[in-house]
Amino acid sequence: MAKTSKAKAKTAQKRKVQTKTKTRGTRANSKQAQLIEMLKRPEGATIDEIVKKFDWQAHTVRGALAGALKKKLGLNVQSEKVEGRGRVYRIA
Repeated sequence: MAKTSKAKAKTAQKRKVQTKTKTRGTRANSKQAQLIEMLKRPEGATIDEIVKKFDWQAHTVRGALAGALKKKLGLNVQSEKVEGRGRVYRIA
């Protein structure tokens, strides 16, 4: 038994819904969004500054930089050693 045109259209519509991919993003005013804003500043941010602002552990900051920002969001996070401040992270 062949499908009717109405059934074919319904099946095609279901496929379209399933193939749509959810774009990754950051909710406004979330900790991740605030972290991104800190890193977008011209002076960037050190791990110590981020730890103080969010009350996170240093390893949590490093994990957020490597996992959430670099891998999941695909941001270009760069680090540079600055005399007097230590290692400074920025989003280029």
